[in-house]
Amino acid sequence: MRGAALVALAAAMGNMLQGWDNATIAGSLLYIKREFGLEAHPALEGLVVATSLIGATVVTTFSGPLSDSIGRRPMLIASSLLYALAGLLMLWSPTVHVLLLARLVDGLAVGLAVTLVPVYISETAPPEIRGTLNTLPQFTGSGGMFLSYCMVFAMTLAPSPDWRVMLGVLFLPSLLYIAVAVFYLPESPRWLVSKGRMREARVVLQMLRNREDVEGEMALLAEGLGSGGVTAIEEYIVGPAPVDGENDEFGGKSGGVTLFGPERGMSWVAQPVPLGGQGSMLGSARQSRQGSLLGSAMGLSRMGSMLDNLQDPVVALLGGLHEMNRVPPNADGGVTGTTLFTNFGSVLGDHPLDWDEENAAHSDDDEHDKFDNDGKVSADGGLRAPLLDMRRQSSLTGGEGMASTMGIGGGWQLAWKWTEGEAGPDGTKQSTVQRMYLHEEGAATDGHNVHAAALVSKSALYTTTTNDENLQHEHPIMGPALVHPATTAAKPGALWRELLEPGVRHALLCGVTLQILQQFSGINGVLYYTPQILDQAGVSVLLEGLGLSSDSTSILISGLTTLLMLPTIVVAMRLMDVSGRRSLLLWTIPVLIASLVALVAADIVPMATTAHAAISTSSVIVYFCTFVMGFGPIPNILCSEIFPTRVRGLCIAICSLTFWLCDIIVTYSLPVMLNSVGLAGVFSIYAVVCCIALVFVALRVPETKGLPLEVITEFFNVGAKGLPKIDDD
Repeated sequence: MRGAALVALAAAMGNMLQGWDNATIAGSLLYIKREFGLEAHPALEGLVVATSLIGATVVTTFSGPLSDSIGRRPMLIASSLLYALAGLLMLWSPTVHVLLLARLVDGLAVGLAVTLVPVYISETAPPEIRGTLNTLPQFTGSGGMFLSYCMVFAMTLAPSPDWRVMLGVLFLPSLLYIAVAVFYLPESPRWLVSKGRMREARVVLQMLRNREDVEGEMALLAEGLGSGGVTAIEEYIVGPAPVDGENDEFGGKSGGVTLFGPERGMSWVAQPVPLGGQGSMLGSARQSRQGSLLGSAMGLSRMGSMLDNLQDPVVALLGGLHEMNRVPPNADGGVTGTTLFTNFGSVLGDHPLDWDEENAAHSDDDEHDKFDNDGKVSADGGLRAPLLDMRRQSSLTGGEGMASTMGIGGGWQLAWKWTEGEAGPDGTKQSTVQRMYLHEEGAATDGHNVHAAALVSKSALYTTTTNDENLQHEHPIMGPALVHPATTAAKPGALWRELLEPGVRHALLCGVTLQILQQFSGINGVLYYTPQILDQAGVSVLLEGLGLSSDSTSILISGLTTLLMLPTIVVAMRLMDVSGRRSLLLWTIPVLIASLVALVAADIVPMATTAHAAISTSSVIVYFCTFVMGFGPIPNILCSEIFPTRVRGLCIAICSLTFWLCDIIVTYSLPVMLNSVGLAGVFSIYAVVCCIALVFVALRVPETKGLPLEVITEFFNVGAKGLPKIDDD
């Protein structure tokens, strides 16, 4: 875990530079206006700040697809170089037009960092601490602002502060970011797998996880390349497999699926259970919401309130999963429900995923050269290694079907279910392979078997079998074969079509809506009003009494406000993977509403000056601290988690573009709104938006803590089609 944490911290330096730049432009703008005479040109003054937003908006439109094409790491390196170039230009800036160019370049750097750092961290972090690590950009951004305010405050104490130095200092931390990005940051392992660079991906994963055995996660990343298709929820009762010649505990061998480990005899049998049938968890859901993923979700659907019935299926399913995971200790004091088959290893351990780009294509001429002396595919060819060796395990299957399993984190296991079909007219059997994400839901009544839910869909590792009769005769390979991920990569035009897949479209609607609601929740308005509020509270008078100039006082107040955010962000980092993203939003948004209502009341209700200052100041502080705990970082965290690997960059670009466009709208509409409806009216509108956001989170935002990214996307595929129906018999 240490490797992933250090990589996340290094990547988050891009957000630190963003915070640094935000603070320096706020402090130096006072002196820029005086030197260039911008008081008489308010439009040009606005452009000095807005050009950075324009640059960020422009670069966002293509940063996502470009990162899907060339990688996350090159884009982060580009961001660091642009930061350095912007620092040099701002340090020079002989005219306001050169300054505008520098701000545009700076906006390009900011846009790349804000868009890609959350994606990069999500793709490199383990599920258990992904939320904590993805809160680092919020912390480093606020930390950068505080350090920058301290620097600018010290400069304002000089007789003639130089605004070019204030802005140009950005060049120095940019050099550190360049060094870290070039010499330390690895490429995202998920992106490497998507391009078929499997050996590189394994090396990166071993560094990030501090262990050698990463085969399970490698297979998970390869399986996560699909972005759509039909995903079904199935239920199984899983128990020990029978020995040769014996009937299993389910009354025979037929109808079951055998789950295989790497050694002879290590196998279990999974018996499919009808949804809602006797003994299934859907059936028990009619009496209790607890104890199963599907039982909880269907309990909401059948017995819940009107609010529960309006809930998104993804929210219900993931809510049921997390409710199920809150299991009490068993009789021995341990906790159940973590891993189905603790003694299982990966069948792929015999056939490691060592593909690389140069092996993506092969010809029929060297087909015979790919097999080793045991009839298996050699690691050098690596393209058609048998997923399952049926010659070794066939005595346990009865010819019905089989699967292999491996842990992938969060209590989930990856399995492949292979079913041999009927022979066709030409005598060739059409086999099918489906990938399964399995999760234990509790022990069966006999105490020997377990209930398990499975997300089942087409395998992205592919299911080709050898149809050449001569080849089959010489090298009998019975079962599916692995296919190189690069051979299944989507064409550029196909990426846009994949946005129309139900699961992707479902997730995109959630992410875009969150970005809109975040920007219209009032953060820009409160930031705009903070100096006035603190001035009314007497803070400015107190600081000026210490001999500080008005400029220094303004900078110091802003720095103190930023300092107050840092401890609450640390609390949010601790809670992000404990309470979860959804829970934090549901707890913090009501506090935002209360803070905004208090600001409205302080503005319209006659009260003493002291009371007005106390209410306004405390409301602003509470609002800031609460925002950075929830609505500040969580939309970006969720957007980096809910999209499939193949289109993640493109979807993140759409969400980030929404963010920047809304930021521009809110920033430039605020003065107009203040003139038309007044301060109380503006904050009342923000409070209404927060109320809408609270309802949206309750109904449409699922809990994603602790889940592998690939499992989250499968839940969106399921939820896009609604909850599964069960029989009422």
